[in-house]
Amino acid sequence: MATGKPQLLFVHGIGGLRDTATDRDRWLQALAVGARDARMADTISGLTQGWLADVTFANYSDLFNRRGAQGDPARELDEHEVPFLAELLDAMLEELAEEFPLDSSPQDARVIRDARFQLDAAIQGRQSQGVGDIARRLVGVTTTMLRLPGVRQTAQWMNGWAVLSQLAQVGRYLDRRVKTAELGAAVRARVLEGLDPARPLIVVSHSLGTVVAYEALHEYDGAVPVWLTLGSPLALGAVVLDRLVPRPASCPANVASWLNFWDRDDIVVGRPHLANWIRPSKSGVKAVTERVDSRGLWTHTATKYLEHGAVARPVIETLRH
Repeated sequence: MATGKPQLLFVHGIGGLRDTATDRDRWLQALAVGARDARMADTISGLTQGWLADVTFANYSDLFNRRGAQGDPARELDEHEVPFLAELLDAMLEELAEEFPLDSSPQDARVIRDARFQLDAAIQGRQSQGVGDIARRLVGVTTTMLRLPGVRQTAQWMNGWAVLSQLAQVGRYLDRRVKTAELGAAVRARVLEGLDPARPLIVVSHSLGTVVAYEALHEYDGAVPVWLTLGSPLALGAVVLDRLVPRPASCPANVASWLNFWDRDDIVVGRPHLANWIRPSKSGVKAVTERVDSRGLWTHTATKYLEHGAVARPVIETLRH
């Protein structure tokens, strides 16, 4: 049985280079906002001062940093990444079409239809086009998707290429070719570095970080009282699910509780399918999914999720015990 001071591990998702201390503080501050929302304000000082847990922000962003021409999809993506991105966008549009049907969300459905038309054209023409041409077409798809609710005005600071470039990190991590599988191993090593299996571990993971955490927790020997997945692409159809290791996908055996949160306006998530598509552990633990509704722009950020009382409460309750 795990004893001692709990460990709280934050696992980030897609994005640019991060500063470990700054991001750790931002996540803790967002969790403090969530604590207030959950009417657990008495725990805030314990969170921010480190009394409740030893807090680690696992920063692996530098492992994805690439030199090269920023903003040029023809030079930034390779021939293996473009097909993956096409599959990923296909899965995302399928999920969005389900969430925003024509009869109840006609304007949003038209945006999704336009993006689907652009994606189909890119896929159909890939035999006669080069990697760069297809990548530029995929930028058009993500640019169109930025017109969807929750992210319409985000294009002021986030363009279609930036979104596509960050989504490509998912494919790079899941690439199992011998020469590139080393990246995934290095990312998981960074996440597990310094953890003590003899002490309880609470894991809060976001976006690509939920994929990383899934595989890392299967390698971890310690007890995990609760694992939170926020804005997770784990259930984005075969494009992600069928690439996970181990397969078939199942809840890690050392996880006692798995809570999955998704936002309706988060274009990256795979809706509430985790409990159906990922098998329970041998002890019967499987994902329990809950929807949250964030305010403001660009809902696909960990801090947006952590500010919800529903997300903060299980973390704090577990740390208290």
